[in-house]
Amino acid sequence: MSTVYINSAACISAQDTLNENFTENFKPEQSVQIVNTIEPNYKEFIPPAMIRRMSKTVKMSSVASHFALKEAGVEKPDAIIVGTGMGCSQDSEKFLKNVIDNHEEFLTPTFFIQSTHNTVSGQIALGLQCHGYNFTYVNTSSSLEFSMLDAKLQINDGEASTVLVGSTDEQTQRTMELYQLNNSIKKKENLPVDFLHSKSDGVIWGEGSSFFVLGKDKTASSYAQLKDIQIINTLELSETQQFIEEFLHKNNVKKENVDAVILGFSGDAKSDIYYKKAMDSLENCALLYYKHLSGEFNTASGFSTFMACYILKNQRIPEVMMINQVKKSTIKNVLLYNHLKGEDHSLVLLEKV
Repeated sequence: MSTVYINSAACISAQDTLNENFTENFKPEQSVQIVNTIEPNYKEFIPPAMIRRMSKTVKMSSVASHFALKEAGVEKPDAIIVGTGMGCSQDSEKFLKNVIDNHEEFLTPTFFIQSTHNTVSGQIALGLQCHGYNFTYVNTSSSLEFSMLDAKLQINDGEASTVLVGSTDEQTQRTMELYQLNNSIKKKENLPVDFLHSKSDGVIWGEGSSFFVLGKDKTASSYAQLKDIQIINTLELSETQQFIEEFLHKNNVKKENVDAVILGFSGDAKSDIYYKKAMDSLENCALLYYKHLSGEFNTASGFSTFMACYILKNQRIPEVMMINQVKKSTIKNVLLYNHLKGEDHSLVLLEKV
């Protein structure tokens, strides 16, 4: 089985992550119900006539994928794989609104065509004139992990040498209203949020787009080696530590050799107990969290993967992400653990190159 490298990483998020010195300006978001991305000037990357027809998630993905391919020095990847939880929900809402407003008559198909989840990967492929393998995973919070697992298999099987892998999700007004009604989003009276010691349910909702180029060859721009990925739909709280220990054992990594663990604390008291359980057996590692920077959303793990790549390459952990004060002299192995509302648990192991 060949080695798989992450050769580039680009992210559009609630932080200014397209900026070279983005960690110096990290601003935790703890006092709002919904956080928006810091968007680039799309006119610099996309023709104005096309911008008008693109939803936010397509625009974010087009720019993030551009940066990822440019950094990796790849003009046209062999495959494009995208993970998304909600897809192009802005266009979905527009289409449904048209259905209602027009009493199901005289409908134009544009919004419906653009609302499909695979619009993102399709638009990127059209822009690059890439006719290779093109796939979209819609697996809620593990969409990126499934995408990376597929890319790893494509490379290991010799089907591709370079794969563009991305994750993206956008906010929409109506969906956010529904999330507030079912208490998925924090109530105003529960703000500001103490992400690590929250006593209330619900999260601060975010959005973002993260893209990576995976390849079989190590390059000058390589960030990390993608060692392994494991995904499970449901997990009993009592099985959390065993889930992590068996994953590490499978990869011949002892717990004491894990240098940093990035946990998906979201401020939701009901589901964050999994992360607290995981911490009990990983106290000798540098424990980190990140959703106070990105917000919670289906593919928020894209932000944590981006940050893990940054940490491995620069050998530096931003203070704002630290839960404990453990600091290893060399950061070699980084473990990522994420889930959404206690379901779709994923583990990703990255190693320094």
